[in-house]
Amino acid sequence: MNAKKLIGTALSVVLCASMLAGCGNQKNETETTTEKGKKTLVIGDTTFNSSNEENNVNPHDAYSGWACIRYGIGETLVKYSDTMEIEPWLAKEWENVDELTWKITLQDNVKFSSGRDMDAEAVKECLEHLIENHERAKNDLKIDSMEADGQILTIHTSEPKPALLNYLGDPYGCIIDVDAGFDDGIVAGTGPYIAVDCQSDDHLTLVKNEDYWGGDVKVDNVIVKSFSDGSALTAALQTGDIQGTYGLQYDNYALFDGNPDYQISSVATSRCFFGQFNMKSELMQDQNVRKAIEMGIDKDGFCSVIMEGRGVPAVGAFPSSFSYGNDAVKAPSYDPEEAKKLLEESGWTDTDGDGYADKDGKKLSITWLTYPTRLEQPKLAEYAQSTLKDIGIEVNVNNTADHATYAKNGEFDVYVSSLTTAPTGDPEYFFTSTVVSDAAKNYGKYSNAALDDIVTKMHETFDTDERSKLAIEAQQTILDDDAYFFVSHLNMGLVSKANVSGLAAHPCDYYEITADLEVK
Repeated sequence: MNAKKLIGTALSVVLCASMLAGCGNQKNETETTTEKGKKTLVIGDTTFNSSNEENNVNPHDAYSGWACIRYGIGETLVKYSDTMEIEPWLAKEWENVDELTWKITLQDNVKFSSGRDMDAEAVKECLEHLIENHERAKNDLKIDSMEADGQILTIHTSEPKPALLNYLGDPYGCIIDVDAGFDDGIVAGTGPYIAVDCQSDDHLTLVKNEDYWGGDVKVDNVIVKSFSDGSALTAALQTGDIQGTYGLQYDNYALFDGNPDYQISSVATSRCFFGQFNMKSELMQDQNVRKAIEMGIDKDGFCSVIMEGRGVPAVGAFPSSFSYGNDAVKAPSYDPEEAKKLLEESGWTDTDGDGYADKDGKKLSITWLTYPTRLEQPKLAEYAQSTLKDIGIEVNVNNTADHATYAKNGEFDVYVSSLTTAPTGDPEYFFTSTVVSDAAKNYGKYSNAALDDIVTKMHETFDTDERSKLAIEAQQTILDDDAYFFVSHLNMGLVSKANVSGLAAHPCDYYEITADLEVK
């Protein structure tokens, strides 16, 4: 980074720090403007934290790419439309030369925030660093070699990659200047904002990119404040300490809905709240027990009562708007009486009258692992605790920010998390990230050779309709095995003050802070 850029950044840090210190003092709209006429916006977010593996904004570090793209720091070669179709972004066009070769033509006149031109060599260096440091990206992309020639990047894959462009739109695909370094978890991207202070679990300070290639950036400074408590997030919006939110708990939407001082941007997404069973657990090796748990959870009740209509009951991994979504697969429905019969078939009955099934003197008790930063998940745990008690199952909830450690160690019977199952607009991601035998997030150690074969075939299939059929077959396989259960798809909402515009929800759950963001 050159000296001029460094000086400008340092001044911005000072300015933003002063605004951050004072943002809790004024409770009116004038707080969005500094004494020098600079516009600033403060957004509260429940996801920018280490428990979501967003330790910084470096897209090559675990799931930190979500922060990089969501907060307008980085951009990918392609982006997703409102119908989740890929469209040009940093790449203006591409050609599938053959099943192992892709030719990508980059946009002209794009600069990184470091001042470096974005050309094919810079993108090549970025992708090389990515696959060296990000195991999931390496497995997804299967890049064998690359060639850079001006604004043309040629990618050769080690095997057919029909969804290569879809994967390159994943947050880990944010194109950054790796030569600029990764100090303090900050990277140089091409987006409308530049990160100048990054403290995961606390805050992120952004300043506008004066040289942004994509048009005028309207807000000078954005501060993302991290919240772990939903009530505190709500209170901060009400008092004016923040002007926008991501992750507002659903029982608080009614406080803002219809109020002219606020606005809600809402859209159906493929973010799904789902559970996976620990196949290494002695209890969970009994399919009757697994199916009984599924049949003992009232999805409709959870979505309508607990999520107050902000969730849609799930059958499989994808919402009904997808051709391979809910309407294409079948799963056990809520049926407490049938669930009790399944438990009885496996010898679980209430012999001591305490309300819980038991066998050989042992109560039917399961460990339900989840985490608090997705505010719906603890509520789902409590709801399941109640409904499963009705069929004789005791649920011990471990709701912890350290869920990843417990999950990796197999310390659970049921692990409930949330995931955007089709973040690339393609079904393959969910299976390769979470379901196949060697998937990074297959914490339940589910393994089915037939399922792996289906996903392998999907991986090699270029025809879109055939990929959809394989996605249906793969879902039905895991549902028939009762290895995973799906509870709700999220209607994601962003709540903001009425004087904020451009803060819009998107089906892929990215693109939160953009150049369109404005505050009056």
